[in-house]
Amino acid sequence: MRVTKAASLADDLVQRFEEQIESGDMPAGSRFPTEKAITEAFGVSRTVVREAYSRLAARGLLVSRRGSGAYVADGARYRAFQIAADEFSEIEDVLRLLEMRMGFEAEMADLAARRRTDADLAAIRDTLDAMENSEDVDASVVADAAFHAAIAAATRNDYFLRFTQFLGVRLVPSRKLYLQGSDRQRHQQYARTINRDHQAIYDAILAGDPAAARRAARRHMDKSIARYRAMQDGLPAEAAED
Repeated sequence: MRVTKAASLADDLVQRFEEQIESGDMPAGSRFPTEKAITEAFGVSRTVVREAYSRLAARGLLVSRRGSGAYVADGARYRAFQIAADEFSEIEDVLRLLEMRMGFEAEMADLAARRRTDADLAAIRDTLDAMENSEDVDASVVADAAFHAAIAAATRNDYFLRFTQFLGVRLVPSRKLYLQGSDRQRHQQYARTINRDHQAIYDAILAGDPAAARRAARRHMDKSIARYRAMQDGLPAEAAED
């Protein structure tokens, strides 16, 4: 994806303010500088400033008060961590996120193997069927996200589910990168390859084997990383498959 200069400048401003909020230099209720002050201090346009403020507002860090200006939102310091969809401008960004997910997915599968119910197993099976029967990228993306959400629900820990849903929305564009194919047959074949990883995780959860579930989840993430590495090197994602 090509990043425009304006978007890059807005990124810089967002990062600068996020760091100040997180460090406590800009506590809740602090007033953000005016557009004029920022354009003069940093040599950027008002369009860049408005874009940065729009992103900060979307992340819950900035609130506007009519006729008064922009202020740091209450509790913003505790909401400063965000992973926005517009941050995925390069495959390297996706790889960093996948590295972070490695331990998360393994622990989630472990807990699901210990705590799953019959209803959880049925929900996970449904996602496997949906992936197996998918005929296009959009259907596969939905099934892929639903699989991980069903495992999160099986942990009986709402935080796993909430974080999985948080990540899921942001990973839709990247999932489409490695699920896309030149024709329906190729897509179905590749979606089923991914589904074999899912099946291995499900089998371990079904068996109530936390160690096996953890290993299967880590292997799935390893293979996802390998797919993106292959694409980064200009190879088709399938080149990373065993």
